[in-house]
Amino acid sequence: MWIDVHTHINMLERDEQSVLAAAREAGIERMITIGTGRDDHPRVVDMAERLKPWVFGTLGVHPHEAKDWTEQDEVYMRQHLRDDRIVGVGEIGLDYYYSHSEHDVQKTVFRKQMALAAEFGLPVEIHTRDAETDTVEIIKEFDGRVRGLLHCFTGSQWLADQGLAHGYNISISGVVTFKNADALRTVVKSIPLDRLHLETDAPFLAPVPHRGKKNEPAFLVHTAQVVAELKTVTIDDLARATNENAHRLFAKLN
Repeated sequence: MWIDVHTHINMLERDEQSVLAAAREAGIERMITIGTGRDDHPRVVDMAERLKPWVFGTLGVHPHEAKDWTEQDEVYMRQHLRDDRIVGVGEIGLDYYYSHSEHDVQKTVFRKQMALAAEFGLPVEIHTRDAETDTVEIIKEFDGRVRGLLHCFTGSQWLADQGLAHGYNISISGVVTFKNADALRTVVKSIPLDRLHLETDAPFLAPVPHRGKKNEPAFLVHTAQVVAELKTVTIDDLARATNENAHRLFAKLN
């Protein structure tokens, strides 16, 4: 049985019951649907409560949306971060590839949400793209107060090593199955099994053999197969390890 630690069920075009049925048939027992800003926060809260026991949620403002951050975002997050079904703060972080928000604004909003995670004792799911140095700098500022994972990891070995050194776990998506992902596959080999997670980031980044289609939680099994081969473990051992890792990091999962 698998846990998809980062998906966006509210963004999928198929109806949610069909998505859940396909996921359960594929052996996906839990899914964490991710908040990215005020427009989807209410739906994440609703889905996490309504789609028990399979779906949990997180709340966060994505770096793309950092320019739109207001105090009301913090108020809403504070109202719901103690909900039983809201298991973390995310996705948050820095994205200098697209730079939809100014870098200084992204860093400010990232720090605000790291502080919320520290206050509420919740893990974070961090998005980082072309911003490794600044991401690590902010992670260091919260050493010992915030833990979490680097989601959909596609960064350098340096970033992986830094994340692990500062207590963060690493989550692997379908990108690891792509033909041009040799560097990522090398990084995956170096990640300790007890610090590893799997995700889909659906509806994005569908793994081979579904590349080019809309991704969904059921496709996690294809990523798992590649990761198991890279880690030279059985599928059952990988499932057991990643389940334990998810339950250890996200205390509210049950």
